[in-house]
Amino acid sequence: MSVAANDAGEAGKMLKVTLKHSTIGVPKVQRATVRALGLTRLHRAVLLPDNPQVRGMVRRVDHLVDVEEVTE
Repeated sequence: MSVAANDAGEAGKMLKVTLKHSTIGVPKVQRATVRALGLTRLHRAVLLPDNPQVRGMVRRVDHLVDVEEVTE
């Protein structure tokens, strides 16, 4: 499957990810994942593309974040 075909099927799908719990006391891997998602402060939200890579990162820290699907 090509990248263009994958993006065409999910055009406009985004995830709104909000940091709800502190990263104090969590393993370094989870802290790094939260940072890689672009979350730096509590109750801040970022819009990220809905793709398998982002979904996997969110799944790793699902106890720290809230996720909503947003369509543009």
